[in-house]
Amino acid sequence: MKLNRQIILALVIMVATSALYRIMPGRPMGFAPQIAIALFSGSLFASKKQYSFLLPILSMFISDLMYQVLYTNGYTSIQGFYAGQFENYFLIAATTVFGFSLQAAKPSKYVVSFLSAPTAYFLVSNFLVWAQGGGYQHPKTLVGLTQTMVDGLPFYPYSLVSTLVFGAVLFGAFRVMVPKFKAI
Repeated sequence: MKLNRQIILALVIMVATSALYRIMPGRPMGFAPQIAIALFSGSLFASKKQYSFLLPILSMFISDLMYQVLYTNGYTSIQGFYAGQFENYFLIAATTVFGFSLQAAKPSKYVVSFLSAPTAYFLVSNFLVWAQGGGYQHPKTLVGLTQTMVDGLPFYPYSLVSTLVFGAVLFGAFRVMVPKFKAI
């Protein structure tokens, strides 16, 4: 099935809205829709996998661009472009792979993907922070790695819950609005 104008418009609105939401002041850190978008995109573009990685990266890039404008003008302390950003984009895009199995619409697959994607992101991103000497620059020991993981724990529950909430909204709304849609 080809993408029609309504679906394209819906995807554009989704990316723009998620980018705006990500820069919203007061939002709990880690509570963002990008992993849910990656899962949704992976399920939507099953046979054209190269396109599935575009939606979460585009959402991240737009919000990072907005963060950078706000940072440059003194409205936020959060930089949009920073060291380690390439790894973050890669990890968000990699969570798309968890969405490839979600065309079957089996509830168990959704639960597994919605829990494993943010968990994989958490583990790998914190490992990279530790390995590259970022964060609090803990020593390159098992204790240092453990402490880096502990440092990231406040973000992890928000990531899990946001993936469940935004995933339910994205998948649920899309299935209601386009019930006969087959993955592209």
